[in-house]
Amino acid sequence: MRERARLIVAALSAALVACLGLAVPAGAATLPDPVSCSGCWKPALNTSWQWQLSSVPSAPYLDVAMYDIDGFDATAADVSNLHSTKSGRKVVCYISAGTYENWRSDAGDFPSSVLGNNVDGWAGERWLDVRQYTGKLGTILGKRMDMCRAKGFDAIEFDNVDGYDNDPGFPMTANDQLSFNTWLANEAHKRGLSAGLKNDIPQLKTLQPYFDWALNEECWANNECTTAQTGYGYDKYVAAGKAVFNVEYSLATSKFCAKANAQNFNSLKKDLDLTAYRVPCRGV
Repeated sequence: MRERARLIVAALSAALVACLGLAVPAGAATLPDPVSCSGCWKPALNTSWQWQLSSVPSAPYLDVAMYDIDGFDATAADVSNLHSTKSGRKVVCYISAGTYENWRSDAGDFPSSVLGNNVDGWAGERWLDVRQYTGKLGTILGKRMDMCRAKGFDAIEFDNVDGYDNDPGFPMTANDQLSFNTWLANEAHKRGLSAGLKNDIPQLKTLQPYFDWALNEECWANNECTTAQTGYGYDKYVAAGKAVFNVEYSLATSKFCAKANAQNFNSLKKDLDLTAYRVPCRGV
């Protein structure tokens, strides 16, 4: 009954907007309610971590509270080893949700209709038409999330969830991206997995209720970390009790660590290939 009433109100509002010739504000997508997940991992604001995608980490492991690793390359045994070698350690499953990667084991499952432009600088990758998540694309991504759960991961890092802000080869809008990203977070929660928001800075505010934490690349280099810089920044996530993980590739630690620590971000200096190399701004 409540859903029917909501739909009626939404329809009347849309009709009023059309009648008066008002512009619908950007980001005004009709989004689902966030799926709650009381058992999902919520990282502490100060969480030591390692982000390593070029290879699967091997012992001896770093004394960090979180590892973010490739969901396809890692085995269930790898995840188990990371859990067992430090009490309370969590392991994040990296998957690309917004791009096709021709080297993945499920690459043959993607229909040609969802494959878009090549991703600049990344051979073998193409943007996906995420508007099709209610069809075959959603089935494929759902299987990837199931894989993360089956291997024992605690959370998912969804990569490339800002295709609308690039050149995907499709007429994707900000609202299309919001619909897709909220679907991803809700589907992760349905599986008992924590959901991390990767980049997509213009939509941080709208997506904040859906995601448990955020991961950013180069916001200090691009002057887009804080509310003072963008109008709604990662400091708002910290204020909401949601951890922020940040990496910088080109900046020296002297250029960002003090600022990151002041914002209570978990910042690292990494190389672009995301090897084992890391320089943490604080702690381990």
